[in-house]
Amino acid sequence: MILVTGGAGFIGSNVVAALCDRGDAVAVCDRFGRDDKWNNLRKHAVFDFVAPRDCIDWLQRHHRDVTAVVHMGAITATTEPNVDRLVVNNIRCSIDLWEYCTHAGVPFLYASSAATYGDGSQGFDDDWSETALSRLRPLNAYAWSKHLFDRRVSRIVEHGGPTPPQWAGLKFFNVYGPNEYHKGDMRSVVARNYPRAAEGRVIRLFKSHRDGIADGDQRRDFVYVRDCVNVVLWLLGEPSVSGIFNVGSGQARSFLDLVTALYTAVGREPAVKFVDMPLELRDKYQYHTVAKLDRLRKAGYAADSTPLEDGVVDYVQRFLAQADRYR
Repeated sequence: MILVTGGAGFIGSNVVAALCDRGDAVAVCDRFGRDDKWNNLRKHAVFDFVAPRDCIDWLQRHHRDVTAVVHMGAITATTEPNVDRLVVNNIRCSIDLWEYCTHAGVPFLYASSAATYGDGSQGFDDDWSETALSRLRPLNAYAWSKHLFDRRVSRIVEHGGPTPPQWAGLKFFNVYGPNEYHKGDMRSVVARNYPRAAEGRVIRLFKSHRDGIADGDQRRDFVYVRDCVNVVLWLLGEPSVSGIFNVGSGQARSFLDLVTALYTAVGREPAVKFVDMPLELRDKYQYHTVAKLDRLRKAGYAADSTPLEDGVVDYVQRFLAQADRYR
């Protein structure tokens, strides 16, 4: 049995779907609250559900059955103002799961983030040495929480400390795809703007507030969630591979490219208006991200990434345009 924390969330529920599709027994640790997040799992035969506060106790009771922990659970809002919540949910929970998997001898995969790279001035090389990680300066508390755990893992490994038999941190870049609908303002540009594009209305993008970068030419490494899941599945089948790896497409594409692909997918002509970026975001905004995938390739992962235009078409036609949008 595989435990997926955050298994009702965006990336987590896509991992759960893929594991269930291939016949694995899957337990989900998550909070559901009163929103529609439960829909992310309603098509899949989840074996068990675990409240986050009971996670370690549950693992101890089922230690003979659990073959891996895939830790996707976290507060993922880059605008989260309550740092105490981030410490409890993003750092402390990760430490507890790492320590359990170390003592129990269970493989441990966890979600990090490309937000740890900060403004990108240090590049996007997933060198997870203590020295390299110490140079990064995250721009918000969410990114800091992810970076702090990466640094803890790096320190343990470099100093020969105890680790799970397999461990991997995944620095996800800008992920889009089905089952992100509960994320509100943290949904991808595609999900937020699909209704406007489908009706031929104007989509608003931020103006550039940096010399030499045109409006709409702020660039991200947009990665389809299916590709992220494929990396997780590959790692679960390669127990000798450990490390911190970038997970992206390996290409930096502009937001204008992205919304143009969205309009094309719905058969509409692009209609874009550029608006001022809020002042509170300007000093925390990444203008360029791109995943260097050399380490993942060197580890043996050979699958091609989904091109942006193909991913957007698939997302729109198979999910967003359907009455049932869920994976």
